Amino acid sequence: MEDNKDILEEVDNTLEAEAQQETELNSEETANTESETNETSDTLEDSESLDENEENNDKENELDIMRKLKDENKKLSNEAEALKERLLRLTAEYENYRKRTAKEKESIYTDACTDVLKEMIPVLDNLERAVQVEGNAEDIKKGIEMTIKGFNTSFEKLGVEEIDATGEFDPNLHQAVMHIEDENYGANAIAEVFQKGYKRGEKIIRYTVVKVAN
Repeated sequence: MEDNKDILEEVDNTLEAEAQQETELNSEETANTESETNETSDTLEDSESLDENEENNDKENELDIMRKLKDENKKLSNEAEALKERLLRLTAEYENYRKRTAKEKESIYTDACTDVLKEMIPVLDNLERAVQVEGNAEDIKKGIEMTIKGFNTSFEKLGVEEIDATGEFDPNLHQAVMHIEDENYGANAIAEVFQKGYKRGEKIIRYTVVKVAN
C-alpha cells in the first residue's frame, strides 16, 4: 500500500510539474504574443506617423507651389499692365504725331500753292486787262508778249526753268515722239521741239517733247 501511495504521489508530482511547465510555456507564449502585438502596434504607429509626416510635407509643398504660382501670376499681371500702359501711351503719341504731320503737310502744301498763285495772279490780271483793251493786231501781240514775259518772271521767282533742247537727246529730260533720218543732223540730235519742258532744280515738271534725228 505504501508503494502504491508513493507511486500516486510521484504521479501527482509529475502532473503538477507538467502543469506548471505548461503554465510557464503559456505565460511565455502570452508574453511573446503581447510583445509581438506591441511591436506590431509600434510599427503601425511609426508607419502612421511617417504617413502623417509625408502628408504634411506634401501639403507644405503644395502650399509652396501655390504661393510661387501666385507670386509669378502677380508678377506677370504687373508686367502685362505695364506693357498695356506703354502700348496705350505709344498709340496716343503716334496718333498725335500723325495728326501733327498731316497738319504740317497740309500747311506746307497750302504755303507752296500760295507762293505759286501769288506769282500767277499778276499774269491773270494782265490777261484780263488785255481783253478789255481795244486795239489792232500789233497791240494784241505786244500784250501777249508782255504776258509771256510776266510768266517767265514768275517762273524765275519760283525757281522754274526751261529745259534745254538744243543738244543731243537725253531721255532723262526729253520725250521723243518722232524719229527721222537726216544728214543735216548728228547722231541722236534733237531736230525739233514740239512742246517745251520745265524743271525746278532736279525735279522734272514736264518733259520736253521732241523729234529726234538719226
